[in-house]
Amino acid sequence: MAVRFLKGAVAVLVAAVALQANAEGKISIAQQFGIGYLLLDVVRDQQLIEKHGKQQGVDVQVEWASISGATAMNEALLAGALDVVSAGVPPMLTMWDRTKGRQNVKAVAALGSLPNYLLSNSPRVKTLKDLGEKDRIAVPAAGVGFQSRTLQIETAKLFGKDDFKRFDTISVSLPHPEATAALIAGGSEINTHFSSAPFYYQALDANKAIHKVISSYDILGGPATFNVLYTTQKFHDENPKTYKAFYAALVEAAQIVKADKAKAADIFIRVQKSKLSPELVRRIIEDPENDFTVSPHRSYVYADELHKLGVLKNKAVSWKVYFFDEAYAQPGS
Repeated sequence: MAVRFLKGAVAVLVAAVALQANAEGKISIAQQFGIGYLLLDVVRDQQLIEKHGKQQGVDVQVEWASISGATAMNEALLAGALDVVSAGVPPMLTMWDRTKGRQNVKAVAALGSLPNYLLSNSPRVKTLKDLGEKDRIAVPAAGVGFQSRTLQIETAKLFGKDDFKRFDTISVSLPHPEATAALIAGGSEINTHFSSAPFYYQALDANKAIHKVISSYDILGGPATFNVLYTTQKFHDENPKTYKAFYAALVEAAQIVKADKAKAADIFIRVQKSKLSPELVRRIIEDPENDFTVSPHRSYVYADELHKLGVLKNKAVSWKVYFFDEAYAQPGS
């Protein structure tokens, strides 16, 4: 399996014709970094796409790309340089909304329900209402990413629809590792961080002053999908056997994780070349809050709330509107 680490200029990505995979029997998949992409690590390590491709009578050639950030992924997807990309539910919904009637981007499957925690090292910040103009919230993509969109939904509930961007002005774009280090060390302008696994585990363990203010599960009403895979109507329709093999591989990966969490932890460390301790990785995978499943949970809360806020122009009547129909075999919301 060829592995590509793609960073930086999107133009280089788009020009990389070697990544183009529009013929049946080829697929290029881009994932981001972290334990939220465990299912893809299992698919890759166990060569499950190739396995299910053979069952379809197709020798599938798989290209794996690792990219940080949804923007580069989305541009590469629309340019045809990548077949399948991954990001949080809000960025996927934005792509669905913007490409409706054209490329018709839709979700393939969920990658799991994992909470994000809004953490603070300030004893003064116990609720969102305690945040003021002097506070700074670290998020990966201020105003537009998963964390910011989740925060906007809660902000609209607390302060009204017209003020849903209230905390965008005090949000700072900062990668999770840097934000975690700043929160643990203290003394910087960053006193709050909307954090994903494994970073909130590390922060809470490292500094007793750090505490959870609210989680994405609190905001969305329970366990909810963190990230998803998505592709274009063209790739879906023109590669039915490859697509079916890919979806079956994801389903099997979820079964492997549920059946043997220790094995899943070993796979993650090996594939990601992770420096996390095996004990922490197993703790995260075994945490009942984390469900590595292809079934979407509460994705429609995002679709509905972001439409109400005007972030999405198109209104979805159910989660099935923005998922391809192979996903209908699993329960979803």
